[in-house]
Amino acid sequence: MTIDAARAGESRQVAFLDLKAQQARMATALRARIDTVLAHCQFVLGPEVQELETRLAAFCGAAHCVAVSSGTDALQIAMMAEGIGPGDAVFLPAFTYTATAEVPLVLGATPVFVDVDPHTFQIDPVHLEARIAAVRQAGRLRPAAIIGVDLFGQPAPWPELRRIAGDAGMFLLDDCAQSFGGTLGNTRLGREADATAISFFPSKPLGAYGDGGALLTDDADRAKLYRSLRSHGEGETRYEVLRTGMNGRLDTLQAAILLAKLDLFQAELDRREQIAQAYDAGLSAHAVVPARVPESISAWAVYAVLLPDGISRDRMQANLRSRGVPTAIYYPRPLHLQPAYRPHHDGTALPVSEDLAGRILALPIHPELDDADVAHVISSFELAIRTGD
Repeated sequence: MTIDAARAGESRQVAFLDLKAQQARMATALRARIDTVLAHCQFVLGPEVQELETRLAAFCGAAHCVAVSSGTDALQIAMMAEGIGPGDAVFLPAFTYTATAEVPLVLGATPVFVDVDPHTFQIDPVHLEARIAAVRQAGRLRPAAIIGVDLFGQPAPWPELRRIAGDAGMFLLDDCAQSFGGTLGNTRLGREADATAISFFPSKPLGAYGDGGALLTDDADRAKLYRSLRSHGEGETRYEVLRTGMNGRLDTLQAAILLAKLDLFQAELDRREQIAQAYDAGLSAHAVVPARVPESISAWAVYAVLLPDGISRDRMQANLRSRGVPTAIYYPRPLHLQPAYRPHHDGTALPVSEDLAGRILALPIHPELDDADVAHVISSFELAIRTGD
């Protein structure tokens, strides 16, 4: 991407996320989709939900898609379908969002935290195998499931995770909340595990105007079970209750919004990649820019750099803010150090996750950034480095 260097130094306010501008750009399509729902009044599991499921499955080549009420509910439904509960160990990265660990605990299972790769931030397969072996040796819990998280838009190490899960006879779940639209080996993410959970939280690359999510699978029996569980465990009719389920349905209005956005999704992914490449070129001399997972393309939900230490990170964040550049910290504390999860952690050291939490800083990356915005982020970063701020 060509950056307009002449405008790079001007004062401007950059949006970390600009849903208003995105909405204005696609207002006509959004209005038409919403008006159709308002006309037919099928607000729960209306025809747009099935249309969305069909298009999402086709987008990534999955056999089945089940739309649900949030990414968190997608994780919960997937684990409920496997009967995961008390006495089960669910292995997951310590450096991720809380929902990944929250759901096993809600179901009575125990999250087992695994350290991550210091370069890609994805779960470390070597440490995962060691953690599984330790749990087996302790004999208190049954290794039941592995959750691979496609963090920040990039894929987890799926070939290794499939091998480990297969050897151990464990359920493998892809938490693809941040990475729908990303690829691994020229294949869209969505078929790397037994099931894939997606989030449509508004800040995600494909975001709704509220909560929403979906499950992808190639297993017809799992898909059928997911549909039952999302609707109170019902059977062939609404008042035949076969199992304990939940209210996990996607609203029709959210499906309509996602359908309008899906029409432009690939162009938005392309723009995110352009911005990421511009950041790479402009920032690599001043910070550790994101390492790429080999043979992959990121969906770039987050573009995060590493500063030398926490003091440098905090100073950079403050000075970028003074120049109109907002930032965020994903994540300021790894999960095993969160108060809610400390009692469930066995005390194993997870040094990489702890180090990343102290140095990481996320920059704006979304399709509404123009070249001058990107240039301003880069020049502001460079100025902070040059002046020692």
